[in-house]
Amino acid sequence: MKILSFDIEEWYIEKHFKGGRKEKYRQYDKLLDWILNTLDKSNSKATFFCVGQLAVEFPEVLKRISDNGHEVGSHSNRHLWINKMTRQEFAEDTRIAVQEIENLIGKKVSSFRAPAFSIGKDNDWAFEILAENGIEYDCSVFPASRDLGGFPQFTSTIPSLVKKNDYTIKELPVCPARLMGKAVPFSGGGYFRLVPLWLHKELISHMDYVMFYFHINDLIEQSSKFMTKQEFEEYYKEPGTLKNRITRYVKTNIGKGGALNKLDTLLGNYSFCNVQQAAESIDWNKQPLIEL
Repeated sequence: MKILSFDIEEWYIEKHFKGGRKEKYRQYDKLLDWILNTLDKSNSKATFFCVGQLAVEFPEVLKRISDNGHEVGSHSNRHLWINKMTRQEFAEDTRIAVQEIENLIGKKVSSFRAPAFSIGKDNDWAFEILAENGIEYDCSVFPASRDLGGFPQFTSTIPSLVKKNDYTIKELPVCPARLMGKAVPFSGGGYFRLVPLWLHKELISHMDYVMFYFHINDLIEQSSKFMTKQEFEEYYKEPGTLKNRITRYVKTNIGKGGALNKLDTLLGNYSFCNVQQAAESIDWNKQPLIEL
């Protein structure tokens, strides 16, 4: 089972944090067209986790995705880190995002992914809120440590049922591979860009379940600019020290040159499904139950 997913926020981030440059919108539009056309040729479906405000400010983006037969999930309303929100703030953000997307595309929103995989041990109440808002499938768990999120205490790297108080939700986590006895993320973000194609193929050949995740910016060769202290703190809600900004710049840009060609090769060699298709094919009675 190879699941393909994209986190879609670039148009919103460009407008609210980068100055609304028309050439960037054109670049994003062109790459989205490439993704949709390539998926159509390979007869693959993907889940596009979209920021809710895109439905208001860039509705044509969501319509193009939905009209091409792909699943549109929620990626929060304003791309805020869940681990920097209160329970009440997240509840309102989730409600608005689901409502805006559903009103635009006329379909139920069943899947969710938190920005930066920012659901973890300290805010696992988020699963209750997702279930309350009709979310059936969550893809927010990154079962390892990472700088902006992660859930290293999560005990499963395969699709699992997550029970939090009175609510149960189906979790399809990111799946690190085992390499020399260690858990190694490889299927998205900077990890995907750094791991060579031959190793991707080797890892995939030994795994029954893989969750790939991409951003539009992951696939653009042009480097993102070095952020000012103010820009960094406004966006990441972290101290904009020189060290933090350099670290983020390197992680954002490293290995971008060959990412699109690498994805193109994988799409040509493997069959992919979206989150909903994967979830409907799973016998959930046989999957682990994680009680939080």
